[in-house]
Amino acid sequence: MTNRPLPGAAPPPGPSAQPAPREAGPDGPEPGAAALPAARRAAGSGPAKGASPAPVRTAARPGRRGGGGRKSPLARGGWTPWLYLAPALVVIGGLLVYPVYQLGLISFLEYTQAQVSGGEPATFQGFGNYATLFGDPQFWQVLLATVLFAGACVVSTLAVGCALAVLLTRVRAVPRLALMLAALGAWATPAVTGSTVWLLLFDPDFGPVNRILGLGDHSWTYGRYSAFALVLLEVVWCSFPFVMVTVYAGIRAVPAEVLEAASLDGASQWRIWRSVLAPMLRPILVVVTIQSVIWDFKVFTQIYVMTGGGGIAGQNLVLNVYAYQKAFASSQYSLGSAIGVVMLLILLAVTLVYLRLIRRQGEEL
Repeated sequence: MTNRPLPGAAPPPGPSAQPAPREAGPDGPEPGAAALPAARRAAGSGPAKGASPAPVRTAARPGRRGGGGRKSPLARGGWTPWLYLAPALVVIGGLLVYPVYQLGLISFLEYTQAQVSGGEPATFQGFGNYATLFGDPQFWQVLLATVLFAGACVVSTLAVGCALAVLLTRVRAVPRLALMLAALGAWATPAVTGSTVWLLLFDPDFGPVNRILGLGDHSWTYGRYSAFALVLLEVVWCSFPFVMVTVYAGIRAVPAEVLEAASLDGASQWRIWRSVLAPMLRPILVVVTIQSVIWDFKVFTQIYVMTGGGGIAGQNLVLNVYAYQKAFASSQYSLGSAIGVVMLLILLAVTLVYLRLIRRQGEEL
């Protein structure tokens, strides 16, 4: 007799019977034993009877705490860097915070020679000094002249410095050393000394430049544009060495294979600079550009020495010289302080742009 299965009972599995395969889910086939956690593989196909299943840990998402995300510099280094910087920060804070506070305070007061001598008390004017300053047409003319003059100085300095940096990579060791020493000598020359030397070179009576060019007794400081051009040449002369040395160091860091590949492809020197070197030197160019803007916007010594305090009838005034005339020549210290605050805000905006660009470069790198 054969044993028939009872109605409703499942047939017993045979020796060759295999379990039916599971259907694949929407994310693909179910992981096998090799993908299970080590704790479940060591315990068998499932937890023992009466035992709670072992917890399964999942990998933390990147960006969360403890999951390998970025940590702040303070969390990585602690307070040690700030302890080293604390003495310098205290000194810089004492040298900058108090003068800036006094500058802003005086700009809101009526502060003239009478208040300095103690004959009259200083009275609060609010934004009256700024209203007087912004209502003066000469202020806007000087501001426009300062922006244009600083822009011309920055462009000329970058052009000369970058061109000479490329030239340094093309000449031999001896001419390179001579050019570097000459540039560093111009950079180390004080502004007053350099301005005086340039005045002697372009002197209408004894200057060699007029004799070489055959200009007779032409006065370079008499006309407005010729005086600005003369000061621009002196500013570029004492500023281009910083750009040249910095850009030259960046060019030397570029792999030689990249430049050789561009030359083999038939690229000219200008094309190599524009398409290869300039993009690779972008962080360095950003630094030298912003620093040149800050330096050239604050030009005082060259204008004051070479144009005699601002030129004929103030035709060569820039903001620094304009503030000096208002504060010390006219004894309107409150107006001079207001001009200083305006310059501080403009340069602060330029600095913030500089920091933003540096941060972007750091994120890209």
